Amino acid sequence: MARRCDVTGKGPLVGNNVSHANNKKKRRQLPNLRSVKITLEDGTTKRIKVAASTLRTMKKKAAEATAETTEA
Repeated sequence: MARRCDVTGKGPLVGNNVSHANNKKKRRQLPNLRSVKITLEDGTTKRIKVAASTLRTMKKKAAEATAETTEA
């Protein structure tokens, strides 16, 4: 399975490990993926992989939306 966020499409990045002697070696930086259950419109649940940064943003947007509804 691909190491890719199902919501944003974030995937692995490629860079270099650099030593003190300035030797360069290729490395991969993988996204911080979490497995999350979501409920679909028909009532079934499905597991998806979501980046931790995406989850954080989604929680922040949900909190802002509930704060707006309670203020109004």
